[in-house]
Amino acid sequence: MYDSRSKGDGQPLDAASTGGFVFVKNEAGIPPADIREMFELSRTFFGSPTAVKEECSINSNKSGENRGWLSMHTETLDPAHQERGDFKEAFNIGEYIDNRAQQPLPPPLVPYEDRIGAFFAACHALCNRILRLFAIALEIPSTAGGPSWFAAHHEPSSGPSGSVLRLLYYPSVANHSPDALDIRAGAHSDYGSITLLFQLPGQPGLEILTGEGWRGVPADPAGVIPASGSKDGSSNGVEAGDGEGKGDAGGEALPILVNIGDLLSYWTHGLLRSTVHRVVFPTPPASPSTSLTPRPSASATASPPVSASPLETSSADRYSIAYFCHPLDDARLVPVPSPLVAELARADGEDDQRRPPDGAKTAREHLNERLAATYGAVGKGKGRGEEKGEAV
Repeated sequence: MYDSRSKGDGQPLDAASTGGFVFVKNEAGIPPADIREMFELSRTFFGSPTAVKEECSINSNKSGENRGWLSMHTETLDPAHQERGDFKEAFNIGEYIDNRAQQPLPPPLVPYEDRIGAFFAACHALCNRILRLFAIALEIPSTAGGPSWFAAHHEPSSGPSGSVLRLLYYPSVANHSPDALDIRAGAHSDYGSITLLFQLPGQPGLEILTGEGWRGVPADPAGVIPASGSKDGSSNGVEAGDGEGKGDAGGEALPILVNIGDLLSYWTHGLLRSTVHRVVFPTPPASPSTSLTPRPSASATASPPVSASPLETSSADRYSIAYFCHPLDDARLVPVPSPLVAELARADGEDDQRRPPDGAKTAREHLNERLAATYGAVGKGKGRGEEKGEAV
């Protein structure tokens, strides 16, 4: 687990180059009370009547580009293998301008527009801190941008990007009766640079694809926060302890899971590996889950929605929050000026970096193509205002 206060060494690069993800201690990142507040807002919103959520549907012209509410089965993250969309709801919040949302917010969230914007900004700042550590570890020379190389490609004041704050809701199995065609989130890798994933104690279900198959990722790798962190003792609560971020047993706040996205993988010739992952349904307790093995396979293969962690019960709703950090729309997908990346490319016998399979030259072109695959006809050839969705 990595400390977000670190000034930089090889530790985050080693973890990201083998497993494609890093657990980051949140000691000096985002206040745990702010994270809990976002979970509270999320639960309130998703508990609203459908008519309230539809006011800000992602299909609405008012919501616009990759913003708004996605109803159940709207998104299909593994279109090559899924016959039905993902068993979840989501709400996408795009970039703020002058501290204001550029989309209509539903009534439950309107009073908290400033707080949501501050959380969005804090997530982006933490991403830039992590990307700075990667730049240092990649030994990017100062003449080429040095530790600020990634930050310069993720500077909000320089132009728009595809960055999105996403609230996620996975309804309980007991209340919605999924069948064999359902999966909470199909196998995929994230589209951007890095993703921050905030989770709740006792709500696992995330799996990554390794060279040995699917392996569960614990929500609480250190095992320091009790699953019954809510006021009523249920595992789907969003208040775990006091305002200082300590669990009921005095443990630390949950660490933040950082996923490596496709663009960072392309930029580094695969030295930093994007993580193929999915979210599965809970299953009754059986045998202890297999330990996590790093270094996911380069390609995703379909697998039935089984083998979820036994720690989550079928009666519990699952909530998570993801911040998808994307570079500026016009950022070119050129190799990072790193001697480590250049050495890897030479070892592979290639003159250039690994390219996106869609042939994209910029971050926006790549995002458009990925969204087109996720939503069928939506994406390719469409304007920014007609795009939808993002990975989990």
